[in-house]
Amino acid sequence: MSATAERTFRIGEVAEQVGVTTRTIRYYEELGLLAGGPRRSKGAHRYYTEADVSRLRELIRLRDLLGLSLEELVALAEAEEARAALRDQWHGEPTDEERVGILERADEIARQQLELVNTRRAKLDEFAAELEQKLVLLDERRRELDR
Repeated sequence: MSATAERTFRIGEVAEQVGVTTRTIRYYEELGLLAGGPRRSKGAHRYYTEADVSRLRELIRLRDLLGLSLEELVALAEAEEARAALRDQWHGEPTDEERVGILERADEIARQQLELVNTRRAKLDEFAAELEQKLVLLDERRRELDR
């Protein structure tokens, strides 16, 4: 491998690094969450770059942290890709009018993502409140038995 060649990883190596199964990685590819097709022909080994591994780590982190369904994860990943495209447009040479449009679209995407996060937070807060109430009831029963 030359000094300029990017290190690649086989699917098993990626699965081990990220802590998922190879089946999960293949499924994420099918959903379009991970690239995988362009670098291999049918039946050939799958190879992933550091960028692919980082993206998979981020997807798994979001899935676990927010408890996202796969549909929600796809939507969030698509939103991130749209934001990246907007950043590229911004760094081109857009007119001020085009920059306003870029900002408006970026604002819309960020608000959609925040809504998803806030919905998840509300559900977690509700679950935490239920658990706290259970603890109160358990303490009350324990005190009743201690009498």
